[in-house]
Amino acid sequence: MARIEIYTESACTICRRAVLMLDELGFAYDEISVDGDKARRSEMVMRSVGRRNVPQIFIEDQHIGSLDELMAMEETGELRNLLEPAA
Repeated sequence: MARIEIYTESACTICRRAVLMLDELGFAYDEISVDGDKARRSEMVMRSVGRRNVPQIFIEDQHIGSLDELMAMEETGELRNLLEPAA
């Protein structure tokens, strides 16, 4: 299965919704907290080409975006296609 990384902040309700969605779909992910971590936040901004809001989600180093983009990908089936490639 593809590797998912999600940058989050503990007080972010949208982050919690994104993590909950991934949990409900049964996808494993690495959660990277940017709470008070300037280096991690800078890494996130660089990887997401300037986006400073959280969550920022990556699948196999491909920038997906935030919760809205993740939800749109799930609705169209693109998320499962990306995470569960045909054998």
